[in-house]
Amino acid sequence: MDQATSQQMPQISATELKQRLDNGEDIQIVDVREANEVAIAKLPNSIHIPLAQVVNRMSEIDPARETVVHCKMGGRSARAIQALKQSGFTGNLTNLAGGITAWSNDVDPSVPKY
Repeated sequence: MDQATSQQMPQISATELKQRLDNGEDIQIVDVREANEVAIAKLPNSIHIPLAQVVNRMSEIDPARETVVHCKMGGRSARAIQALKQSGFTGNLTNLAGGITAWSNDVDPSVPKY
């Protein structure tokens, strides 16, 4: 995938995601961090699929629902979205800009940072 394509990846800010969830929008959240990271901090109602497994487990992600993918800072989730798209996933995938760190900074300070 070339640079231009990766720069056009849709992103959402933590604040915007929180507003949309509060509005009752049906957004599926996929967490691609490792299990030890999820044990420290996680977003409510997220599906945990580590980055290394995301393509093999793509059937667990509903392509009919809008999906926000997140990691700690936004790098792994961007890679997960690229891998899913290259593997033929047809759903709408958005990267959480700044990952769970941004969520902790901007939305919910009770979410631990690590």
